[in-house]
Amino acid sequence: MATRSVVLDTETTGMPVTDGHRIIEIGCVELIGRRLTGRHFHVYLQPDRESDEGAIGVHGITNEFLVGKPRFAEVAEEFFEFIKGAQLIIHNAAFDVGFINNEFALMGQHDRADITQHCSILDTLLMARERHPGQRNSLDALCKRYGVDNSGRELHGALLDSEILADVYLTMTGGQTSLSLAGNASDGNGSGEGADNSATEIRRLPADRQPTRIIRASEDDMARHVARMEAIAKSAGAPALWVQLAEAEAQA
Repeated sequence: MATRSVVLDTETTGMPVTDGHRIIEIGCVELIGRRLTGRHFHVYLQPDRESDEGAIGVHGITNEFLVGKPRFAEVAEEFFEFIKGAQLIIHNAAFDVGFINNEFALMGQHDRADITQHCSILDTLLMARERHPGQRNSLDALCKRYGVDNSGRELHGALLDSEILADVYLTMTGGQTSLSLAGNASDGNGSGEGADNSATEIRRLPADRQPTRIIRASEDDMARHVARMEAIAKSAGAPALWVQLAEAEAQA
């Protein structure tokens, strides 16, 4: 069965959570088999306290805007059902997980006050630091590095940031991100100087050509392949898409 992931982000009244700060926005988007499904969870919350000025400067969510919004307890069940059993993909997961655990604890739902008991966590910040040590690995920096459009991100917003993070995660873990079939590009990707991306005439091979030799993989080759696929799955946080599809087909 294909892996179900939920890319998640929160906005808060400030930090740290130990100072009584609360969640004011939750945004989630769903991925199944590394594909966006279109399902999402998004809500603004009344925190029953004011936000710090510094926090408002980051996310732009004013205290006045949150008047009349639901409290966490009113959406807790729907939110939990959305994330339950999923792999949560979060940038700087310790921050968001700490706030989510705190919200459930304040409700007295101690069985849910550690969401790692109900979901697995993939922290894209830790992943980025491993892949790009010594470099800036904020979400904006990763967007620039991987060519993800974040031009609409003037302020932080939980739903927008989760959508952007989904694109960054898929790009960061997807290997090759573009494919060109142009055969005369100087840099081999169809975009070099002198590249001609126009359609070229199909060249037919002669019918009497010598058959191509078929070399089948040995047992050692297959063992090395399996080991390599397991290493890729560990690095990406999920099996390759074709592996997920094969498993889903086998279980159908």
